[in-house]
Amino acid sequence: MTYHDRSASKTERRFSTPFWTHSIETAFSELRSGASGLRSDDAAHRLSVDGPNLVSVKLQRSLAMKALRRVAEPLTAILLLSAAVSGWAGDWQSFFIIVLIVTLSIVLDLYQEREAETAIEALKKSVAVTASVLRDGHVVELPVKDIVRGDIVQLRAGDLVPADGIVVTCRNLMANEASLTGEPYPCEKKAGPCASLLLAEAHNALFAGTSIVSGEATMLVAETGAATTFGAIAASVQAREPMTAFERGLHRLGMLILRLTAFLVLFVLLTQLARHGLSLESFMFAVALAVGLTPELLPMIMTVTLARGALRMAKRKVVVKRLSAIHDLGAMNVLCTDKTGTLTEAKIALVESIGTDGARNDKVATLIRLNSQFASGTRSNLDDAVIAATQAADAKWVYIDDAPFDFERRRASVLVERDGRRQVVTKGAAELLLAQCTSIEAADGTVEPLTDERRGALQTLLDSKGEEGLRLLGVARRDVPPACSKVGPDDETDMTFVGCASFLDPPKSSATEAVAKLMNVGVAVKIISGDAAPVVLNLVKILRLPAQGLLTGDEISALSDAALLDAVSKVDLFVRVSPDQKGRIVRALRNRGFTVGFLGDGINDATAIHAADVGLSVEGGTDVARDAADIILLQPDLNVLADGVAEGRRTYANIMKYVRMGTSSNFGNMLSMALASLILPFLPLTPLQILINNLLYDFSEIGIPFDEADEQALSRPQAWDINSVLGFTLIMGPLSSIFDLGTFFVLSNVFKVDPETFRTAWFVESIATQILVIFIIRTAKPFWASRPNAVLAASSLGALAIALIIALTPVGHFAGFVSLPASILAAIVGITICYLAAAEMLKPFALHWAPKGLQYSAFGGALRAARGRLGAGWGAK
Repeated sequence: MTYHDRSASKTERRFSTPFWTHSIETAFSELRSGASGLRSDDAAHRLSVDGPNLVSVKLQRSLAMKALRRVAEPLTAILLLSAAVSGWAGDWQSFFIIVLIVTLSIVLDLYQEREAETAIEALKKSVAVTASVLRDGHVVELPVKDIVRGDIVQLRAGDLVPADGIVVTCRNLMANEASLTGEPYPCEKKAGPCASLLLAEAHNALFAGTSIVSGEATMLVAETGAATTFGAIAASVQAREPMTAFERGLHRLGMLILRLTAFLVLFVLLTQLARHGLSLESFMFAVALAVGLTPELLPMIMTVTLARGALRMAKRKVVVKRLSAIHDLGAMNVLCTDKTGTLTEAKIALVESIGTDGARNDKVATLIRLNSQFASGTRSNLDDAVIAATQAADAKWVYIDDAPFDFERRRASVLVERDGRRQVVTKGAAELLLAQCTSIEAADGTVEPLTDERRGALQTLLDSKGEEGLRLLGVARRDVPPACSKVGPDDETDMTFVGCASFLDPPKSSATEAVAKLMNVGVAVKIISGDAAPVVLNLVKILRLPAQGLLTGDEISALSDAALLDAVSKVDLFVRVSPDQKGRIVRALRNRGFTVGFLGDGINDATAIHAADVGLSVEGGTDVARDAADIILLQPDLNVLADGVAEGRRTYANIMKYVRMGTSSNFGNMLSMALASLILPFLPLTPLQILINNLLYDFSEIGIPFDEADEQALSRPQAWDINSVLGFTLIMGPLSSIFDLGTFFVLSNVFKVDPETFRTAWFVESIATQILVIFIIRTAKPFWASRPNAVLAASSLGALAIALIIALTPVGHFAGFVSLPASILAAIVGITICYLAAAEMLKPFALHWAPKGLQYSAFGGALRAARGRLGAGWGAK
C-alpha cells in the first residue's frame, strides 16, 4: 500500500513518506521516542490527543433515518401515496395490503444493511487484546487500546501485531501477512530502512492484524487506530458506495412510473376541467388511475423471486446475504478476482525436484526430504510441502545432529549416516547456497568442479525458474569423517550443489474451464493480485487464460483517476496492488459503466469487495472479507460462481416479466380509461372497479417467481434497462388501448348498452386480455414453444376465474356489475383472441425497442406543459 496522510491521527508530527522508508534513528526523532520507550505522562497525553488504538467507527444512522431514506425512494413513495389515497377513498383493504408489502420490504432491507455493519466488529475481533510495552524503561502489559505512537512493543511467535510499526531489533522474525497482502509465504522481517513504497515489500515494517510466525522483535509504533492500514480498510468498508446496478434500476423504474402516473393524472384532470370542470367524481377517477398504475405487488414479487433465487443458489453452495445482490450477480459483466484461493489452491506444493542440468532428479527429492524430516526448529510451510509430496526416509538413514535454520545463514543442515557413510545435507536459498559450493553433482552422480561457466549456467537456470513464479530451495551435500558427530555453520562450506526443489501455489484444475464458462456467458475476468508479475503471468500461462495488458501497483499510483478510468477496460492483469488500489480499480470499472463483481478472501480484499456492485467471498475467507461480501461461496471455485450467475439471470428475468407486464398492462388500461373519459358521457369504470381490476391482475402474477427463464436470457449479462421497459410499455400499452377503444365502439355503437352493462363488459375484456397476455409476453419465444410453470398458470387462470365470477354473477352487484348477454360475451371473446394474436406478432419488436432518453425529454416536456395549463385553468376557476 502506498502511503497516505490520514487525517484520523492528530499528533503534531507525521511522516512525509511511508514510515518504513525511514531509518530507525529518523523514526525515533519524528515520533519523539527512544529505545527505552515513552514516559507514562507523555503516553497519556498522546492518548488524549490521538484517541485509543481502536478501529474508528463512524456514528451509524438511526433506524428512523435509515427507514426515511428508503421511504424517499420514488417507487416506495408512489406506493405509500397510493395507499394513502386508497385509505382516503375508503378502500382499506388496498391500504393495508400496500402498507404491509412496503413495510416488509423496508424491514428486510434494514436487516441486510445491519449485516454489512458487522464488518467493523469483525475487524475489532481480529486484533490483539494486550501487548508487552516499554514504559518508563520497564516492560508492562497494557491493553492494546492504550498503545500510542512512539511506544516500543515486544513481540514473539504467536503474537498478533497490535499497531503499525517499524522493526527496531529482531531475531529470526517471520510474519504472516497473507490476509493483508495475499502472499502465501511467511514474510521475513529485518531492521533497516526500505526504499520501496509498497506495503508488500516493506521488510522492516509490521502491520496491525497480522501475526508473528517465528522469532521475536521489538517494534516502534508508527501508526495507531484509524491511521493504520487496518483502520483504513475498516473506513473503506463503512464508506457508502454508489448505488448498485439493482438499486439504480429500481430508482429509474420508480421515476418512470412516477412520470407515467403524473402524465395520465394531469391529462385526465385537464380534460375533465376543460369539459365539465373539476368534480369530486372526476378527481376520484384520476386518483383511481394513479393507484391503478402503481405496481403494488412489485416489492413482494421482487422479494419472493429473490428469496427463491437465494434458496436455489444455496443448493449450489452459494449463500446470499443481500437479496438484491442476486440481480447484480446476473448483471455482472466484469469479475475481478484475487489469485489465491480462487484460481489457485491457496497452499504451497512441491512442484518438482531438479538436478543441476534442469531435469527431474530423484536424489534431490530424497535429500531435501531428509533435511525437512530431521531438521529441528520451526517447520515452515515449505517443509510441510516437502513432507506431503515425498516418501519418508527409509530406516537405513540415521539422524546424528542438525543446525536449524536462521536468518543470517538462511539455510538448515542435518548430519545423517547411511551404511557407515556420514554426510551433511543442507537446504536453503538457492543463490546463497550456491555461493557455499565448490562442486556440482551431475545427472549420472559424478562430481565436477564448479567452474565460472557452470556457475553462470546454474544462475541462468535459477533465474528462469524464478521468472516462472516458482519459489526455489537449493540442496547441497558434503561428506564428513565417520567420527564427526556435530554439524554447524563451519561445515556448510566446500559443498557439492545437487539441485533445487521448486514450490508453487498450484493452480486449480477447474480454473481454466470455469473462466471459459464465465467468458462464454459474457463475463470478462480480470486478476487483481498482490503477488509479483512473474507469479501472475506464469499462472495465466499455465491456465491458458486469455488475458491482455498488465499494470503494477507503482504504475497505478502514478495514474490519475481519469487515466486509470481509460486504462482499466484494456487491462486484465493487475499485480503488486495494495488494498486501496484494488478499490480504485473496481470503482474505475464501475465508472466505465461495467457491472462489477469482486471475489476475494483476505483483509486486503475487503475494500474492493465493498466497492463492487456485488461483493463475493468464500467460506474459508477472513471474517472481514465475509462480512463485507454480499454473496459467499461455500466452495472457492469459479464453477460455483458461474452457476450463481445463471441463477441471478433467471431471477432477473422473472422480475422483468412482472415489470414489463405490470407497466405495459396498467399503462394501457389507464390510458384507455383516460381516453374514454374524453368521449363517453360517463366514467368507463368506477374507482372501485378499477381497484378490483388492479388487485386481481396483481394476484394473477404471484406465480411469476416460480417461472423458468429462456435460455437466451441466461446467455448474457442482464441488467435494468428502463429505456427497454419504456419501449415495451409504449408499444404493448397502446396496443391494448386500441383494442379497448374497439371494445368501446362495439359496445356504444353496435350494442348501444347502458353504462352498467358497458362497465361490466369492458371490465371482462380488460381483465381477460391483461391476464391471458401474460402467457405471451413471459417469453421471447412463440408462446406455444415455452410452457409456463404450473404455479403461474394456476395463479393467472385462477385470477381470471375469480374476475369472471365477480363480473358475471350476482356476487359482483356490490361493485356495480350486471349480467351480460351471450352476444356481447362472444364479441369480447373475439376481440380478446385478436388482441392476443396482435400481441404475439408485435412482441419481438416490443422486446427490443428502447427509445433513448424519451422518458426524460418527451414525458418531462409534456408534464411541464400540462402542469402549466392545469394551473392556469384552476386559477381561472
